[in-house]
Amino acid sequence: MQRAGAAYVAVTAAYWAFMLTDGALRMLVLLHFHTLGFSPVQLAYLFVLYEIAGVVTNLSAGWIAARFGLTSTLYAGLALQIGALIALAQLDPAWTVATSVIFVMAVQGASGVAKDLSKMSAKSAVKLLAPSEQGGLFRWVALLTGSKNAVKGLGFLLGAVLLGWVGLKAAVLGMAAVLALTLVLIVWKMPAGLPTGRKDAKFREVFSKNANVNWLSFARVFLFAARDVWFVVGIPIYFYAVLSDGTPEGNRAAFFTIGSFMALWIILYGAVQAAAPKLLSAKDRPEADIIREARLWVVSLIAVPAGLALLSFVTPAPTTWLTVTLIVGLLIFGGLFAVNSALHSYLILAFSTGDRVTMDVGFYYMANAAGRLLGTVLSGASYQLGGLPLCLGTAAVLLALSTIGAAKLRSTSAQTEERAS
Repeated sequence: MQRAGAAYVAVTAAYWAFMLTDGALRMLVLLHFHTLGFSPVQLAYLFVLYEIAGVVTNLSAGWIAARFGLTSTLYAGLALQIGALIALAQLDPAWTVATSVIFVMAVQGASGVAKDLSKMSAKSAVKLLAPSEQGGLFRWVALLTGSKNAVKGLGFLLGAVLLGWVGLKAAVLGMAAVLALTLVLIVWKMPAGLPTGRKDAKFREVFSKNANVNWLSFARVFLFAARDVWFVVGIPIYFYAVLSDGTPEGNRAAFFTIGSFMALWIILYGAVQAAAPKLLSAKDRPEADIIREARLWVVSLIAVPAGLALLSFVTPAPTTWLTVTLIVGLLIFGGLFAVNSALHSYLILAFSTGDRVTMDVGFYYMANAAGRLLGTVLSGASYQLGGLPLCLGTAAVLLALSTIGAAKLRSTSAQTEERAS
């Protein structure tokens, strides 16, 4: 147990360091190119390859981890992120818009591969290291996921502040240096105990035959699309239009405010995720109860973006009252979304078996990345076509689709009885 705890700490520390730079990088890229005059659709393009890379990486990462071991994929993710940060520092203001977009898309693609290698490694490690008694799996995965999102939230704020005060190049080089130091320390201190891989792992094993894994992945696609459809482009650009007067001082103030909101949202999301087992009184609750909770919580989430969409539609001109209402409403969305996400994160590990956990987790996070990709594309397009009301209305529709997957989940015992009959 002591060795498992040490491995959990090492994995979590590496994941925290990675997610701090991941959140900062997103805000740096988004705000830097928005100030250069990029349209909402062009901004969305910058993140498309990041999400496509996530789909491909997650589909294959489970097999890679099964074949070469979890520590190998964790180290590879950290090293690739360092390379992506160093590459972004080479961005030249003299390049054409097309060249800049292609270059940043490629760098973001590499960062997407890095992120999902690290995420799959960390989440799979929890399944293998967590104690099985007294809801240990739910507690450990909630703590890892919740704390990760709190750190990523700080990354959003860090990225916005660094852009305003030191600029893009200095910011990304500084983050690369910190992440390189983290990688050296983790390699040095990582205890033994994680699987080192098996030579007979086949790529075709990635595709799950478990109906629960497949339906949960379906639900996950639309859950995360419903978040990113307003989170990636819509809300940051809306707030920038409301807050900035176009001067350097105004931009710095707007960057700080936007970064603070995004950080607060992610930190709240992470805190609620970490507290989800206690909020749901999940200790020793049967799997069927957790599945029932997953259905109820996603239905409760639909009302928030639907109400905010209607409110922003009937109040077309930005007002202080509308801005405050949006902030409060989206924070409520974050809390409800966090419970949904925590339930999913627990269920994918509960549905997975020990011999194919990396495969199932990789497939599930492939669906997660597909949802982010769908949300990213829809974010730029919906904001450009219909502004914030269309962004938020689209989120409500996507959540309605997520309920279909949640409704199809069955407890392991119920599945066994169905097969027997």
